Amino acid sequence: MFKNSNNLPSEEGFINVTGGRIWYKIVGSGISTPILVLHGGPGIPHDYLEPLAVLAENRPVIFYDQLGCGRSDRPNSPALWHLDRFVQEIVQIRLALRLSKINLLGHSWGAMVVVDYMLTKPEGVEKMILASPSLSVTRWKEDAQSYIRNLPVEIQKVIEFHENNGTVNSDAYKDAEREYSIRHFCRIVPKPEPLLASEKSANWEIYETMWGHNEWTVTGNLKSYERIHCLAETSLPTLFTCGKYDEASPDTTAFYQKHIVGAKLKIFEKSSHVPHLEETESYLQTIELFLNCISK
Repeated sequence: MFKNSNNLPSEEGFINVTGGRIWYKIVGSGISTPILVLHGGPGIPHDYLEPLAVLAENRPVIFYDQLGCGRSDRPNSPALWHLDRFVQEIVQIRLALRLSKINLLGHSWGAMVVVDYMLTKPEGVEKMILASPSLSVTRWKEDAQSYIRNLPVEIQKVIEFHENNGTVNSDAYKDAEREYSIRHFCRIVPKPEPLLASEKSANWEIYETMWGHNEWTVTGNLKSYERIHCLAETSLPTLFTCGKYDEASPDTTAFYQKHIVGAKLKIFEKSSHVPHLEETESYLQTIELFLNCISK
C-alpha cells in the first residue's frame, strides 16, 4: 500500500516559458530520479493525474499545467497553441528546476509531447511512460469509429444525424458524447473529483484549436500527427499503459510497443482512458515497479 501523499513535502511556483508563466508543483524529495508528469488534453490541466503523487515516497514527482490552462497563465494568443511550443516547455522546465536527470510520464496528448521531445535527442532522460497514448491520429480515428459502431444503434443514429446536419451542439449529440465517454474515457460514474477539477479549469479553446470538438473528430492542427515510424529513435526503457476499453485501444497501443525495442506494455482490464483513476492501486504498483527496475 502507498502512503497518503498529503504527508509528503511539496513546493510550488511558476516558471517563465514561451508565451507566459506555467504553474508547477513538486511533491516529495526522495533520492531517486524525479518524474515529470505531462497531462492530456490539449488544455486539460494536471489535477486528474494527482493520484500519481504517491509515487513521491521515493522520488520527486513534478506536476505542471501547460500554458493556457489550470493555474498557468492564459494568454489570448492562438498562435501559441502548437506542438513545438509545448515541447519547448519541457526544455524550459528542466532548465528552471535543474533537472539533469529525469523520467517522463505523458498521458494521452502528453504522450505526444513526450515523444516529440525525445525526438530532439535530449540528455538525461532515463525512462519514459506513454500512458494511453495517441501516436497516430489515423489509428486513433479508426479505433474511435470502431467503438462508435459498437454503441447502441439509436446512439449511432443520433451521432450520424447531427454530424450530417451540422448540429453537433445539440443536447442529443452531447448525450451521445457522454455515452461514448462513459465507455471509453472514464468508466467511473459519477466522475472522480480529480477529473472534475481538471474539467473545471480546462481551456477548451486550446482543445478545439489543436484537436477538435470531441474525442473522435480531429480537425485541429494535430490532425496530421503520425509518429509510428519515429518511435524506434526513442531508444530508452519505455512502458506503455492503457485500459481494456481505452480510446487508445489495446491493439493500437501494442502496435506502438512493437516499434520500441524492449518496451513493456500493461493493459488494465477494468479501465478505459484513465486507469490511474479506475484501478489506482494496480496502476501505481505497475509504475513503481517499472521505475525501480534496473534496465539491462
